[in-house]
Amino acid sequence: MAIKSYKPTTAGRRYITNLDSGDITAKASVRSLLKKLPRSAGRNHNGRITSRHREGGAKKLYRIIDFKRNKFGVEGTVATVEYDPYRTCRICLVKYTDGDRRYVLQAKGMSVGDKIMSAESGLDIKTGNCMKLKAIPVGTLVHNIELNIGQGGTIARSAGGYAQIMGRDGKYVSLRLPSGEMRYVLGECLATIGTVGSEDWANVVGGKAGRQRHRGIRPQTRGSAMNPIDHPHGGGEGKTNSGRHPVTPWGMPTKGYKTRKKKASDKLIITKRNAKRKK
Repeated sequence: MAIKSYKPTTAGRRYITNLDSGDITAKASVRSLLKKLPRSAGRNHNGRITSRHREGGAKKLYRIIDFKRNKFGVEGTVATVEYDPYRTCRICLVKYTDGDRRYVLQAKGMSVGDKIMSAESGLDIKTGNCMKLKAIPVGTLVHNIELNIGQGGTIARSAGGYAQIMGRDGKYVSLRLPSGEMRYVLGECLATIGTVGSEDWANVVGGKAGRQRHRGIRPQTRGSAMNPIDHPHGGGEGKTNSGRHPVTPWGMPTKGYKTRKKKASDKLIITKRNAKRKK
């Protein structure tokens, strides 16, 4: 997928880039797969801000994506490739032979007319097909991976994302995740073959603050520009560093401080994602 640049007709257009939309074949047309989500602007049910620097953003409808891929034994045909405002990759509308229509993530190389299918095992190792991890050969790149059986894909869903099957150990399959983490996942979990498309998304340049506002992201103010009452980094005569390690407005360290709580699935992690940084 190519990166598109613009003529510098204004200051905001000078550096802005975007993904080429030539691969999009249609607009969203299946009303049953569109949903209006409420805008919380980073607030919880009590109205308190729990995720800072968020706002409503541009108006958009949510596309209901089939992350579970549990329509076994029914062949589907890619009917359209569409834009999804809620994610960084493209999505495909798949029409199944029984008349059902669902959205799936577009894998790299998927185009209109391609045939895809889901099954527990026995399918060709073809981009877009979905099988259980235990039925996919070692070394294959996969995406939209389940972490729990029947949960639906939760791993490697963003643009250019993928994980690699590294081996098998009993009922588990070892995966190298996009973060570099190595972990075991039950072989009964489903995964889709291939990598997520739109891999050039990482090279897109915003170019102006307005594009972030359209995405629902508000500006952030540096702590060093505040007063001491407002932030631990604030105050001082002129521009100074705070004389301490970077912290949040509430004093929580922000670099290298582990905040992940212990989970039952921690025992399935073979190598943590930050292990390579400790050399």
